[in-house]
Amino acid sequence: MTRIAPGVDVAGRWIAASADAVYRALTDGAVVAQWLPPEGMTGEVAAFDARPGGCYDITLHYAEAGPGKTDAGSDHVRGRFVELVPGARVIQTGEFDSDDPAFAGTMRMTWTLTAEAGGTRVEVRAEGVPSGIGADDHDAGLRSSLNNLAAFLA
Repeated sequence: MTRIAPGVDVAGRWIAASADAVYRALTDGAVVAQWLPPEGMTGEVAAFDARPGGCYDITLHYAEAGPGKTDAGSDHVRGRFVELVPGARVIQTGEFDSDDPAFAGTMRMTWTLTAEAGGTRVEVRAEGVPSGIGADDHDAGLRSSLNNLAAFLA
């Protein structure tokens, strides 16, 4: 991951799956709950309506509590799907619940899928990253999620 500007992080990796398979994994709530949570976390999807304007509601539960969370051991995010282009792109916004303004706010995530020989290059751009989320922590989380996605699709 690279922090290219304050509040803007990008990460990517090659995945040995078709762009259509990656797209399906990004747009199926039951599947997202399996690969999205970074190492040491689990996910719970309460709502997931993958269509432009559709909403989602996800809670990530941590094995160890940390600062800025929704509560002692979880992060809760509600968001909307902005744009869905099958096999190519998913754009969504997510609003994080936190009493600490450094960890609250709305982040925009753009997932770009590019077909390559034998697989797909997946890049994620996070804009509006709350100031309390350190670059190293976000890097670890994004890399873990991308690695989980690759393992899920293997």
